[in-house]
Amino acid sequence: MIELLPIFSVVATGLGSITDIWAAIVQDFSNIGTPAALAAFGQVVLIDLVFAADNAIVVGALAGGLPAEQRRKVILIGIAAALVLRILFALIVVQLLQIVGLVLAGGLLLLWVGWSFYREIFHEGESPGSEEIEGDERSGVKAKRSFWAAVWAVTAADVSMSLDNVLGVAGAAREHPGILVIGLLLSVALMGLAANVIAKYIERYKWIAYLGLAVIVYVAGKMIYSGLMGDEQTIGVLTLF
Repeated sequence: MIELLPIFSVVATGLGSITDIWAAIVQDFSNIGTPAALAAFGQVVLIDLVFAADNAIVVGALAGGLPAEQRRKVILIGIAAALVLRILFALIVVQLLQIVGLVLAGGLLLLWVGWSFYREIFHEGESPGSEEIEGDERSGVKAKRSFWAAVWAVTAADVSMSLDNVLGVAGAAREHPGILVIGLLLSVALMGLAANVIAKYIERYKWIAYLGLAVIVYVAGKMIYSGLMGDEQTIGVLTLF
């Protein structure tokens, strides 16, 4: 796995100042007709479509159930966090690859988000009620989801999924840092558009919440497996023993 680091160092060293990033974008897209650049761009777009769909489902599901105004704020915070995290992770992708266990930790964090979301889905409609009255322990009005709890869940999910996104896109972009940057921006834009629609309809179509939970568990499981066993981009914890 160590041999892969020089591949990603090309990507990371191409991301310096804003001027460097813009120069990389101009250079890559001025040569977009070349087979290498075109292939890299195609791979990045396909990967971003998958990640954007996953992120949108997760963010939309986690923000669903809130009043419309709070829902929009949570999604906006999620988009902003995803953008900042993706740019930050892209800038230090080589350093991230050298941290053994980071992907595993990200998977466990996302799994915790999934567990919290699972409890919320399957206890929906319950409330503390009146413990002192027999038979009334779980009666009353459904407790509303906390705005800050939703913000925390979306942010935690963004950390893990942004890490997974950057590693995937960086592997496809390789020596095309300009394509990497545009790809990350594209994924955030697509996520924002779709998350608003998903959050709006999640109350009407309950299956969206279950789909969001399934995506969380799938991505968390994939990250945990990669963090333990290793893959093309990650040094597995178990490979050290």
